Amino acid sequence: MFKSIYLSPLGYFVSFIQNCLALFTRPFMVYGYYCRGNKTYFKYTRISSSAKILSHKSLTIGEYCWIGHHSLIDASGGLKIGEGVQISSLNSILTHSSHISIRVLGRDFLKTKYSDRLAYNKAPVKIGDYTFIGSGAIVLPGTTIGKGCVIGAGSVVKGEIPDYSVAIGNPAKVVGTIDDLDKPFLNERGIDQTYFDRDYLLNLKSIDR
Repeated sequence: MFKSIYLSPLGYFVSFIQNCLALFTRPFMVYGYYCRGNKTYFKYTRISSSAKILSHKSLTIGEYCWIGHHSLIDASGGLKIGEGVQISSLNSILTHSSHISIRVLGRDFLKTKYSDRLAYNKAPVKIGDYTFIGSGAIVLPGTTIGKGCVIGAGSVVKGEIPDYSVAIGNPAKVVGTIDDLDKPFLNERGIDQTYFDRDYLLNLKSIDR
């Protein structure tokens, strides 16, 4: 019932009410997000009412994304989240750090403008389409995660993770690809129409023969 109402022309109003309720209730998933970065309303993107987004204007996000409960999404240094990305609960996506600047500037840290802070680390993060980031993972400034990746729960990710990779640990290491995860479903009915990357699917099927 709710889903049919949300997907009707009343969906914008429903999303607005949900965002208002999110200020006063326990965490729940809010359907619909207006992305200031690319000035687009994404009807199928869902972000928890308890997720905290810093610097909305520096965030670009795709449709069909999911950001779970109690996650910190820091876009201050520039953050691009592709289509269909799922970020589980209790995650941190970070694009800045003051771990050196607080010592270098001491008591002057708070008095100094962000743009003038010595040793203040800012670096953009990019997360590719249809990547999954497990609960409790931390993505550090300057990281690029490719499309179709799986990042294990509790991982700390820094640097570059290639497309279609499985990465786990602290620091996160690539331990394989998504091939073994997806191969059991290659012959499922309709997968040719639903799989996120048709070329990769065809490659998987050729390898599996």
